[in-house]
Amino acid sequence: MFAPVFTGAFFVLSRCFSVHPTSKEIPMKYLPKPLRLPVTAALCATVLCACAKEKISTDAAQDETTSAATEVATPTSTDKIFFDDFSYRSFEEMGKNQWKARTETGHPGIPGARWSEKGIAFLADQEHPDNTLLRMTSSTDGSGENTDHTQFCHQRKYLSGTYAARVFFRDEPTSGPDGDQIIETFYTISPLNAPMDPNYSEMDFEYLANGGWDEPDNALFATSWETFKLDPFIKENEFTTRPGSFAGWHTLVLQVADDQIRYFVDGEQFAEHSEKVYPEEPMSINFNLWFTEEGLIDSSEPRTYQQDVDWVYHNAGQVLSPAEVDRAIDALRADKVAFTDTVPDWEPKLESPCGL
Repeated sequence: MFAPVFTGAFFVLSRCFSVHPTSKEIPMKYLPKPLRLPVTAALCATVLCACAKEKISTDAAQDETTSAATEVATPTSTDKIFFDDFSYRSFEEMGKNQWKARTETGHPGIPGARWSEKGIAFLADQEHPDNTLLRMTSSTDGSGENTDHTQFCHQRKYLSGTYAARVFFRDEPTSGPDGDQIIETFYTISPLNAPMDPNYSEMDFEYLANGGWDEPDNALFATSWETFKLDPFIKENEFTTRPGSFAGWHTLVLQVADDQIRYFVDGEQFAEHSEKVYPEEPMSINFNLWFTEEGLIDSSEPRTYQQDVDWVYHNAGQVLSPAEVDRAIDALRADKVAFTDTVPDWEPKLESPCGL
């Protein structure tokens, strides 16, 4: 009568622990007959308990896997994340985190204009006093010698993934007469090593508060570049334009993956560009504020324009939706993270000019 019980117990044991059913290492034959029944019962109970625990562990693991699969992507210590809240007191402090201000003269903008850190300042957010904003200020009186453009750039090491920034565009100057073609931006760019360089990479959000580039009035441009030549001007790019005012705060998101570039404004897709203009070279992250040479009004009176930036973000490992970007920023701010950069440099580390 003990044989069926023992055989069943051993069968269960073999299924749970992969013991071969024909194994001859059966210790029961060495036990006196009076002890075989209680030992067999104990063995059955132990084996069944072990199997039950294994099933529970497996189910729990499956539950964790299912949970992870549906979890919204948020930054972790292993993510390749760049985030800056611009909580600085000076540009010198900001420069310690690999930011540069442009000082190189030349294209784009008014010939002879200055580029410097002079136009970069930090101020308290009036809507959220605990928050700090970066403000760019550019000014002109119509002449190159009295024009100040502003641009700042982060290390050249960015390629695919998700880019985002929260910016404040303005339609009017903060002082002086209105009407100049002013360009307010958030973009990525690599150096142009030669005219029509096939490996050139650039992706732009550009707001034209007073029109320009064949737009009679204010309009937002999203432009992805294959390459170009300055003189004579020849370009290969794809661009999307939406006329109308974009004054105020906007969250700009750029998805770069699978040979497609997608631009989003405040959660809605604005543009999609093809593999023809997909970036091939690592780029720097940039913001600038400048005047077009052809779009100046006929006035020698000084005028000043400004653009504000709340934060900038890049995830080099994932394509995030605008809603996921918002949650990622909320999580970073909840953790009091003012700056983080876990995006690795290229090997060897690339030079990062802050210019064209």
